[in-house]
Amino acid sequence: MAEVGVSQAVLVEPKEDTGRKLPQYIAALSATLGALAAGSMLGWSSPVVFKITQANSTDYPFEVSSSNGDWVSSLINLGAAAVCFPIGLVMDAIGRKKTMLLLTLPFTLGWLLITFAPNVATLMVGRFITGVAGGAFCVTAPAYTSEIAQDSIRGTLGSYFQLMITVGILFAYAVGSYTSVFVFNILCTIIPIVFCVVFFFMPESPNFLVMKGRLDDAREALVKLRGQNYDVDSELTKLQNKAEDTRNNPVSFLSSITKKTALKALLICYALMLFQQFSGINAVIFNTSAIFTSAGATIPAAIATIIVGVIQVVATFVSSLAVDRLGRRVLLLFSALVMCLCSTALGVFFFLKETHGDDASIVQAISWLPLLSLSLFFVAFSLGFGPIPWMMAGELCLIDIKAFVSSTAGTFNWLLSFTVTSTFNSLNTAIGPGQVFWVFAGIMLVGFIFIFFIVPETKGKSVDEIQYMLGAEPETQNTSEKN
Repeated sequence: MAEVGVSQAVLVEPKEDTGRKLPQYIAALSATLGALAAGSMLGWSSPVVFKITQANSTDYPFEVSSSNGDWVSSLINLGAAAVCFPIGLVMDAIGRKKTMLLLTLPFTLGWLLITFAPNVATLMVGRFITGVAGGAFCVTAPAYTSEIAQDSIRGTLGSYFQLMITVGILFAYAVGSYTSVFVFNILCTIIPIVFCVVFFFMPESPNFLVMKGRLDDAREALVKLRGQNYDVDSELTKLQNKAEDTRNNPVSFLSSITKKTALKALLICYALMLFQQFSGINAVIFNTSAIFTSAGATIPAAIATIIVGVIQVVATFVSSLAVDRLGRRVLLLFSALVMCLCSTALGVFFFLKETHGDDASIVQAISWLPLLSLSLFFVAFSLGFGPIPWMMAGELCLIDIKAFVSSTAGTFNWLLSFTVTSTFNSLNTAIGPGQVFWVFAGIMLVGFIFIFFIVPETKGKSVDEIQYMLGAEPETQNTSEKN
């Protein structure tokens, strides 16, 4: 779930940071319509799998067992993991814009297979294909956004991807709960088509165009993104110098990836991905309806799920405003601590429910706890661990390893998501839901300690300053200018 970029070279711009911002906001929001499609894909499982695994379900002309439902939910993660690395090569070859437009095809095909599936196998194939398309968007859209944005709004625009993911999840919760599975699937099919129509009119990444030697096209793209009064030639010259420096001073990949700064960046990027997924976020998203039903909440599961979705959207929007003000590290620490407390509270509720029974007075007295805990859990995740791990992957790494780290971190993230979502229900059965949430809480406590001692603050820091915080020698900092 989320925002990863390959070859996310940050545009260098004049110090006065002038230029129109509105065209950049429009282009970024257009690109993240793909995230809306990915979000609907992620949220689809919560209302739909809960329906189709019921004994009396008539949504498909075949039965879907509980174990099949686990696979239907989690297969998108394998599709996304499979595409993260190759899509980086594709987007560097044909461009960010063309790559995203072409992703409309697998997205549409996947949803059509899901809609008209004659058997469980076809349903699973459709989910896998939509996972491929969604995972590819999680690479290409943040890369595009990073490369079109001026430094002063890079963090804000970068967080829009996670915002649109949450809007897509809310769409799935709200519409999927109150329409038939068929109607919901058709609506999900339309979203990537709308994206294709809107994004068709957006400019290509100027950074990509310069790397390909298409200077006139790059200049035209910069004018569209910055406005006529912006010093386009100055930025274009700096992009050219950076591209020439990269070509004229090649550094072996092995020497780049084994530097002390690179190894620490790798550790931080992969660890943040691990903590993000082992917080249990996707297991909760995929099973929100089932969690509320099993909790015996006084609010109907569908309503409670929609409330959680709204809260997640609002919190992610707040994060987009705060990430360039409060900083990445503060938000991560807050996120880890609150998620730890919420998972602990959920564990207590389910443990008491399991040991005392549904009708016990203590269980009835705290029947409000699942909704409150999940709501705060999503708030905390959306403020920190949702958008920031992807953002840090782009900020900590130099350009010579950024493509590798971003794509492999994305693959690692989706594989972790598959592991958590595919084992969540089995773990609930094996050790109890209360104990499962306590495991998630323990992992977030470890994450809090890791962030406090290891993760640097990158807000407002230049490439040089970030590398120095990672351990680079001050006298060698000028080498990092090629980022």
